[in-house]
Amino acid sequence: MSLPDAQHHRRNSSLERRDPYSSPSVYYDEDAVRRQLLGARNRTVSSYIKPARATLFEATNGAYPTRRTSHDEYYQHHQELLVDVERTLKDLITREDIDGNQQITIEDNGPKHIALGTFASAGYRTTEVRGNYMISNLLQELTLAQDLNKKVVKIHRSRLSENPVDRLSRRIRDEFWNNLTRALDRNTIEKAGRDPKDWTDDPRPRIYIPRACPEQFEYYTQIVRDQPEMRLDVCWLPEGPITAEYVRSLNNAPGILALAMRKTIIDGKETLKGEPFIVPGGRFNELYGWDSYMESIGLIENGKVEMAKSMVFNFAFCIEHYGKILNANRSYYLSRSQPPFLTDMALKVYEKIKHEVGALDFLRLAIRAAIKEYYNVWMSAPRLDPITNLSRYRPDGLGVPPETESSHFLHILTPYAEKHGMTFEEFVQAYNSDKINEPELDEYFLHDRAVRESGHDTSYRLEGCAANLATIDLNSLLYKYEIDIAWCIRQYFKDRLVIPPEFQTDANRKEGYETSATWDRRAKLRKARIDKYMWNEAKGMYFDYDTVNKKRTSYETATTFWAMWAGCASPKQAAALVHNALPKFDCFGGLVSGTEESRGQIGIDRPNRQWDYPFGWAPQQMLAWGGFIKYGYIEEAQRLAYKWLYMVTKAFVDFNGVVVEKYNVTRELDPHKVEAEYGNQGSDFKGVPREGFGWVNASYVYGLSFLPMHMKRALGTITPYEVFARATEIKLGADETIDEGLDEAIPGSADEAAAVSSSDAEK
Repeated sequence: MSLPDAQHHRRNSSLERRDPYSSPSVYYDEDAVRRQLLGARNRTVSSYIKPARATLFEATNGAYPTRRTSHDEYYQHHQELLVDVERTLKDLITREDIDGNQQITIEDNGPKHIALGTFASAGYRTTEVRGNYMISNLLQELTLAQDLNKKVVKIHRSRLSENPVDRLSRRIRDEFWNNLTRALDRNTIEKAGRDPKDWTDDPRPRIYIPRACPEQFEYYTQIVRDQPEMRLDVCWLPEGPITAEYVRSLNNAPGILALAMRKTIIDGKETLKGEPFIVPGGRFNELYGWDSYMESIGLIENGKVEMAKSMVFNFAFCIEHYGKILNANRSYYLSRSQPPFLTDMALKVYEKIKHEVGALDFLRLAIRAAIKEYYNVWMSAPRLDPITNLSRYRPDGLGVPPETESSHFLHILTPYAEKHGMTFEEFVQAYNSDKINEPELDEYFLHDRAVRESGHDTSYRLEGCAANLATIDLNSLLYKYEIDIAWCIRQYFKDRLVIPPEFQTDANRKEGYETSATWDRRAKLRKARIDKYMWNEAKGMYFDYDTVNKKRTSYETATTFWAMWAGCASPKQAAALVHNALPKFDCFGGLVSGTEESRGQIGIDRPNRQWDYPFGWAPQQMLAWGGFIKYGYIEEAQRLAYKWLYMVTKAFVDFNGVVVEKYNVTRELDPHKVEAEYGNQGSDFKGVPREGFGWVNASYVYGLSFLPMHMKRALGTITPYEVFARATEIKLGADETIDEGLDEAIPGSADEAAAVSSSDAEK
């Protein structure tokens, strides 16, 4: 027995030598397992257990030891397990995956336990792994090991019982972001250039290059010469503005659009390398617009600032060469943008890199690009309404949107085909080539394109009217642009930002520079217009404005809180939003996209839309949280974040680690099951999810960033918000009274009254 202060010279355990929570590629080191098994130091063993044979490691590929095994209880948190990957996977699927979907969930009624050999006994002794969460995690871990071609692995029990908040956070940080990373260059163009939505007779990889990028054209042309079997088609885009007619002409030859590249040295030669970016996940495998902003918040929170910075470079490239941040970098999206977030994205990155050389040049590039986008996209026809001077989602376009199979519009187009005595296919061809004039159908597709540009595809809020609406979401974002641009010009560029030719527009070509005063005035004017056309004083919330029918709409949407995120709500308006609007959207799993009353009745002829009640989306949560925090409503932000994170965590625990695109925020047991339109990206996987979904990943790490520790602990124990709230509620005793005659008994009451009066005066 040693003294308390005595030094212990004890050999480190394998747990101390290897982090049990490292990434799979590091953790599943088969050579390390081999060395530890064959080189283990001699120890005292029970008389009836023989020391491990040197051949045991290889033997485990075929069968477990034939002798009788002892059984260890599983009280040891740091116990290590020796697992035959293929055999155990087969056993798990056979015993536990009752519904045959290659996942183990609470809906599978298998035994939910398995006996595994312990590493310390070289597999002679066994211990049990029990419960849906640990069994499901075992399936996931072994699937990851199988991906790495491992035959036998060592797994710490603590890795299987890991706190679910820690496990999901770790997987997002160490695995999901990496698996969602893409870049356009020699290594990826064959796969990226192929479009799963290419419905032509001869689909092939194809890339379109802007005329101002001859070095990229030469780079990809060299790939054609080096790898003719790839059949890569390298095409120039035309000089000058890109018209709707030109975009339609590309429908028979869809392709990927080039993105930013940087010069690098490989094997002693200078070449180009694509700027990386994060894709949303699932079937969305390109650089998307507002997805990228949401993802950047999570990336920055996880310390991956360089990736967020690269995505800003890609957006600046798109604005310089394509005129806008695109819906995604595919040829059929050349006329369509998405909600604008570039200024805030760039400022968030700059705040992290401002000490670095070139940081100010980075910010200057981003702000110049945002100014060009602001003028040419959002403050120009057809998106600008000349009467209200508010902006709309109203992209150019002709014909049936090519990114969807034409059968998607079967119910819309069939009556027109019958009217003209044509087959469905004949009518689509005739309509797309202007041989048939149908103004009513033109109007339908105008609004359909606008819905898709809004990012809210689809919703009854926007159906049949999207292109006519000055939405509160878009105009809040443009107010934020105006405020951010004014701030940057004044704060960082000495109140005079020179605009080079590649970023000039008709609005600033003559002067060649921008000043903050112009942008300050624009922000004030936009706020006044938002208040006039969109604010409903009686209901205490914002609504979209129909610029054609000249009236405010009545659809209650969670985008009303975007005004708080952008900072264009007064303190009085913010208080009204929290008091009046928030209760309408606050559900079990966070904010719902719209109210049930606004959505209306659902039936066979009026199915669910995915951006309506009862569904919730990560962007709606993240922007609302940011808005509430900005105005000092910290508890509301934390409550909503807790509800959302609880729902995501609960589905992650119960359903094999699933992280999906959207959730039913009214459903407690299986919120990831969404029966609406396009299904749910992220739920269709075998064994283990490898990507999650971009903006849900981001919402998770962002939400955790402002939760206090006791809330995080409660999340880790899967405690519903209502239970947590009751457990932490503060109640005064019945004998605690306040002397009504003493003002000082209520500290700060005079100050608070003055603050309220001041807020009322502002409005």
